[in-house]
Amino acid sequence: MHHYRIARAGVALLSVFLSYTYTARAEDAAAAMVIVNTNTEPMQTGKFAPTWDSLRQYQVPQWFRDAKFGIWAHWGPQCEPEHGDWYARFMYQAGSKDNQFHIQHYGPPDQFGFKDVIHEWKAENWDPDKLMALYKRAGAQYFFALANHHDNFDNWDSRYQPWNSVAIGPQKDLVGGWARAARANGMRFGVSVHAAHAWTWYEPAQDYDGKLTRADGKGKWWDGLDPQDLYAQNHARSVDSNKPNKIHSQWNWGNGASLPDQAYCDKFYNRTIDLINKYHPDLLYFDDTALPLWPVSDAGLKIAADFYNSSMAWHGGRNEAVLFGKILDPQQRQCMVWDIERGASNQIEPEPWQTDTCIGNWHYDRALYNRHRYKSAKTVIQTLCDVVSKNGNLLLNIPVRGDGTIDDDELTVVQGIGDWMAVNRECIFDTRPWKRCGEGPALDAAAPLTAQGFNEGKGKANGADDIRFTVKGQTLYAIELGWPTNGVSIHSLGTNAKLLDHAIGSVQLLGSPEKLQWQQTPNALEITEPTNQPNAFAVVYKITLKRSWF
Repeated sequence: MHHYRIARAGVALLSVFLSYTYTARAEDAAAAMVIVNTNTEPMQTGKFAPTWDSLRQYQVPQWFRDAKFGIWAHWGPQCEPEHGDWYARFMYQAGSKDNQFHIQHYGPPDQFGFKDVIHEWKAENWDPDKLMALYKRAGAQYFFALANHHDNFDNWDSRYQPWNSVAIGPQKDLVGGWARAARANGMRFGVSVHAAHAWTWYEPAQDYDGKLTRADGKGKWWDGLDPQDLYAQNHARSVDSNKPNKIHSQWNWGNGASLPDQAYCDKFYNRTIDLINKYHPDLLYFDDTALPLWPVSDAGLKIAADFYNSSMAWHGGRNEAVLFGKILDPQQRQCMVWDIERGASNQIEPEPWQTDTCIGNWHYDRALYNRHRYKSAKTVIQTLCDVVSKNGNLLLNIPVRGDGTIDDDELTVVQGIGDWMAVNRECIFDTRPWKRCGEGPALDAAAPLTAQGFNEGKGKANGADDIRFTVKGQTLYAIELGWPTNGVSIHSLGTNAKLLDHAIGSVQLLGSPEKLQWQQTPNALEITEPTNQPNAFAVVYKITLKRSWF
């Protein structure tokens, strides 16, 4: 068992924390192992205090409920090798595909580590204004920039992390450039923060250059920098850290995970508050169970309270902020927005939520492009329609190459999304769920969520028999996830279902002037197959009732 200094008198014994299994009913900051110091970066005070009970005052802002669709640039130095996700960890795992690639392209990782990959990254062709204009046409209402990943590198002029994109690599303020371009295009701006896990995530580097210190850099390109500011590996390793997948069971700092010390937690808190103060983000995403460093530190609680209070200060007393956490229980879903990774809920959720997914891998992967294996625009649109019908938003990552550009296959996907949006956007934005999210075989056979989500692509594929519903005012939208070949039967809208309080006045096919033939029977709303095909992604029927059902 490793021994750590307890940061506050009266907390539970260390053995309790090592055996602790996360639960939303756990004690708040009073029982946290590491109480972060807020003297350097004072927490914004106001309505919200750093406790779960106080955070339950949170209300999701209207703008987010209306926005529905955002695009993410999950872009950092791990995109430089163009070899996919978690490169900075897997390159240190002997015999892995990333390790073999790294040795072939860069040399042994004890001689050319991830710190040296960062040095290679220049982002020389990055044009955020060009990309943002493309994303705006695709319908994105908000944009996310990767502030840092588990690789612990800050993509802004970071006050507390010397390993940052202004000092090293691109020598550009990437978060600042993204923020300016997003806001110039009328989009809300978000940042994603993943660095809380660098402590354990980088542990394989201890076998290579992960234990180097400032003294080892004399005469090298990184002379004056301390690799420990990046790797954070001056600690004993987690239980079974030699097993590549063990970290997943330790993600919430249990099951033998090495626990972060006071300095690490303080630094994470200071970096994140610095990020919030510099860029005033509208959205803040954490790749953590509940909040970062919870339950071994109160850092996440203090950041959440600061973010909400800061938003109120920026917006004349209104909290416009949206903060995301994963694996939330019902009480915690009142404190922030539940994020589901690569998956979706199978029902209408009472609180707004978000799915985050990607057309490929999170970090750019040249092999996927070479094999033309991205999700299609059709798949993205069908996912969006499904998620919105269940009270959710879709955050879609478009992977960016190391040089700051996207490839032609990605461009085709984004343009295809935009083409569909140009005709059908009214069924997405500013809508709300109806009484049912939908009907059809794909919904009936939906796969359950696992851990952070991960039910994407595990159920039955969508087809023309699958319908999703959204509503806006007196208009109900029935979205068919495919092109009908033998007419359309929407059973939820038959008179026997008794879900419509008033008669149907008209049925219109968005994107077509065609006058549809339809009738409402006891069993279904029957629509004769249209002759005009606006698109084959998702066909939208605009149904107006003779009177409002509200």
